[in-house]
Amino acid sequence: MSIFSIYNTQSRNLQAVNVIGRPVRIYCCGPTVYRDAHVGNLRTFLLADLISRTLKLSGLEVLLIQNITDVGHMSEDFESEDKMLSQAKLEKVDPFEIARKYEVKFHTDIARLNIAPAKSYPRASETIPGMLLSIQTLIENGSAYVSESGSVYFSAESFPSYGAISGNRLDSLKPGHRYEYSEDGEKKFHADWALWKSAGNRSEMVWDSPWGRGFPGWHIECTAMSLDLLDRHVDIHVGGIDLRFPHHENERAQSNSIIGGEAVDLWVHGEHLLFEGRKMSKSANNVVLVEDLISKGLDPLSLRLALMENRYRSQMDLTWDSLRAANSTLNRWRSAMASWGNSETIGFDSEIHSSLLADLDTPRALLRLRAIEKDQLLTSVQKREIFNYADQVFALDLKRVVEVKPLTSEQSALLESRATARANKNWGESDRIRDLLARDGIVVSDNPEGQSWAWSN
Repeated sequence: MSIFSIYNTQSRNLQAVNVIGRPVRIYCCGPTVYRDAHVGNLRTFLLADLISRTLKLSGLEVLLIQNITDVGHMSEDFESEDKMLSQAKLEKVDPFEIARKYEVKFHTDIARLNIAPAKSYPRASETIPGMLLSIQTLIENGSAYVSESGSVYFSAESFPSYGAISGNRLDSLKPGHRYEYSEDGEKKFHADWALWKSAGNRSEMVWDSPWGRGFPGWHIECTAMSLDLLDRHVDIHVGGIDLRFPHHENERAQSNSIIGGEAVDLWVHGEHLLFEGRKMSKSANNVVLVEDLISKGLDPLSLRLALMENRYRSQMDLTWDSLRAANSTLNRWRSAMASWGNSETIGFDSEIHSSLLADLDTPRALLRLRAIEKDQLLTSVQKREIFNYADQVFALDLKRVVEVKPLTSEQSALLESRATARANKNWGESDRIRDLLARDGIVVSDNPEGQSWAWSN
């Protein structure tokens, strides 16, 4: 059996996943369901899927848990109100209605990207008892303390190896750092964080506890759920690089303090995703959703392919051009697969196999697939069977039949007009016509030889 290795953020080197006799236990930090997941969020969830599929390709079983954060999300943009409550006020509905609405949309989006479902999706709001038990354990072993108001804080100084994942040591964290609640005078040390927050004036999304009514801190949620559902040990913990600090740093401190050892073997982080050269944000008006791809006539799996063109731990700049190019590639490969026959046999390619097992080198694996496509020494049947093999991890639905239908005269005229506009460097007109064609399900891509087009499905 081949061994899969991946980069461990904590040890800062590649580490083999060598689990014998049981499934590989994976925990992936899931969505905070107060808004749609954008393509940057989905890159992280795709990472967990690629890890799972590659492990299965190498002969291992996988147990993947992904939480749903629907309460207590304390982060750098959390000031006085939970994100769920804030969105509930904005939409004028119950906060749990907000949570369920965006949870359903999350599952719809990951299905569109062929991200295989996790074994379980525990909701933070439904696992409060486990969090209370975890907090009680931390209080009893001296890792946490109760304030006069009934809030409970983790004592950062009780955990000497704090900072091992991110490099943010306690002596370098200044008072008032922006990753937790504003200082309320109850902390014994400025880098301590809330495990349980007293309800105060808050009346929604609060629960009873031994310390009074309140709600959980964000970090304790993942500790409680991962330890409970993965038998108190995580082989691979997956998340976006933005969670490395403080979330994963705090989670490690909590989990290790509960079990008295390392709770996680490998911390794996996906890098940031830019769009058209900028960080995605509401203020920049460049947040891209799966629905946006569909509205432009693109197969959602074009996003999956475009993301795999880059290493998961490299910052990536996604563009509409790269998405359109990926869509064209999908259509070309599906057409090629149909022309290569109907064999369902799974072939094997050592280079694709070794690329995936070596820190998920999907760009190299895709280059190999392109080489196979053009290889004149391979038969059509051999090509199809190797593509079948690769698609176990790539999950691009390469056997899907591409719809072939003629263009209308109006569509042909639009394509000719667009080619003329590009030749005259009339980029605004070129983009306008491209968007018109997209509404008809025609995706246009540009290359050095000119423009090409394909039906989006």
